[in-house]
Amino acid sequence: MTGKPVDTGDPDRLYTVTGGRSRADDDAFDLVTLIVSECEPTLGMQSEHVRILDLCRHPTAVVELSAELKLPVTVVRILLGDLLATGRITARHPRAARSLVDLPDSALLKEVLHGLRNL
Repeated sequence: MTGKPVDTGDPDRLYTVTGGRSRADDDAFDLVTLIVSECEPTLGMQSEHVRILDLCRHPTAVVELSAELKLPVTVVRILLGDLLATGRITARHPRAARSLVDLPDSALLKEVLHGLRNL
């Protein structure tokens, strides 16, 4: 069985959508970063930016945006960088545990797993 290529977008279209850029300016967005629109789309905005603002009325992960827009994650990150730079979106990063002390006890997790298996 052969797999379908991940990036099926037309390279010319992707080049146009990103304005020729191949990388986001910074690493502000990982796959699970939640994006929230801070404004409504305005006239003259790029159609992909408009779609992102519409999709992000409620917090939406970068990976979900990529799937909805049918664009590679790298392209979505570039578009999000544009919107973040103009203050049209905010990015909410998931909280990481500060230390091992903040993580749940492994015995508790085993009990939960055992309970789930018994369901």
